[in-house]
Amino acid sequence: MGKKHAWYWIGTGTMLLLAALFLVVYNVYSDRQSGKASGEILTALRQVITEHTPETPEEETMPLIPEPSEDLYEEYEQEEETLPPEDPTVELDGRYYVGVLTIPSLNVELPVLREWSYPNLRIAPCRYIGAAAAGDLVIAAHNYSSHFGRIQSLNTGDEILFTDAEGKVYRYAVSHTEMIGGYDVPTMKAGAEGEWDLTLFTCTLSGRSRVSVRAVEIKE
Repeated sequence: MGKKHAWYWIGTGTMLLLAALFLVVYNVYSDRQSGKASGEILTALRQVITEHTPETPEEETMPLIPEPSEDLYEEYEQEEETLPPEDPTVELDGRYYVGVLTIPSLNVELPVLREWSYPNLRIAPCRYIGAAAAGDLVIAAHNYSSHFGRIQSLNTGDEILFTDAEGKVYRYAVSHTEMIGGYDVPTMKAGAEGEWDLTLFTCTLSGRSRVSVRAVEIKE
């Protein structure tokens, strides 16, 4: 009876070890595939962004001031709700991208998809909520080493750049890093209330928490 129990535990331990080994190999494979896909998309996206970059300064493209209206009743009409600004997008192979994220200290440069979903996260980081133009952009990504797997090593003051689909560059400085519960959505979105202008986050290895990097825009 003792030998049977011993063989049972040996067999169980072997199966668990093989399962863990398979998981590690699968994660490494997924990481490499995602890094390769992101690199190919980044090359094409950079080309499109370059083609869309305006050649004339913004000062020369300011809209003309409209003539005063002669309709005296117009001022009493209810104004339309002012919507927050949105980042421009670029379409590539049926997917829409809002720009390129660059983290110089980590040697990371990645395209950013407009809509987040689990299939999209396997390809590239995704916009979770907000926009760079509104100062409340939140970007999510898998913890692949080629994506956000190393953001916890960022230090206060490290630079982060986001180039939108029209070539405008937003510069940020890391404020701090914090751990947020996997279901604590309000805290994750708190960056939209003016304390931070950019948030990057990814899940921990256990999946129970989120490594979140907060950054503030560097105003020139």
